[in-house]
Amino acid sequence: MSGFFDAYLFASVFITLFVIMDPPGVVPIFLGLTGAMTRQQRNRAARQAVLVALGVIVAFALFGQSLLDYMHITLPALQASGGLLLLLIAMELLTGKMEEPQPSGNGKVNVALVPLGTPLLAGPGAIVATMVFVQQSDKTLPDWTAIAAGVVAVHVALYLAMRFANVIHRVLGDSGTILVTRIAGLLLAAIAVQLVADAVEAFIKAA
Repeated sequence: MSGFFDAYLFASVFITLFVIMDPPGVVPIFLGLTGAMTRQQRNRAARQAVLVALGVIVAFALFGQSLLDYMHITLPALQASGGLLLLLIAMELLTGKMEEPQPSGNGKVNVALVPLGTPLLAGPGAIVATMVFVQQSDKTLPDWTAIAAGVVAVHVALYLAMRFANVIHRVLGDSGTILVTRIAGLLLAAIAVQLVADAVEAFIKAA
């Protein structure tokens, strides 16, 4: 460990969040959610999603435990709500509703914010992992620097994965993108069900 940076903690934060947030695995879901967008809109959605995810992770790292305690919300409850939201999005991917063009100004939710930014990228797993790293750290400058660098590095990887999703889109074409969308919907549904199942298991153990 150097005087201003803990390399071991940085590696731990980066690897843990990389596995949880899974930048390569986000690509097919990102393509499915942005299938009706132009290249410029898709690039903007990638930036917005990463910035939202980063903001949520940082906010929970600093104030998350205090907020949950104040509102009497348990981590399993947060996990279950995220799983249910992802399940609704998965159903839209599987039925093709996400592919319908949506004119701007219609009041619908920006997919870059929900579900991409949260709870897909900044989901319960990433939030809890970051909160644990902060709570277990020594609250020194090297620890804070290492945690911050690890979080930022993972979000850079996420942005690069989604930024170059355009290349994958050109290779696949429209038909291939629709196929990937259906597969992504199935995978996202499985992720959502697993989140809810883990939350239920945690509720049972806590009872």
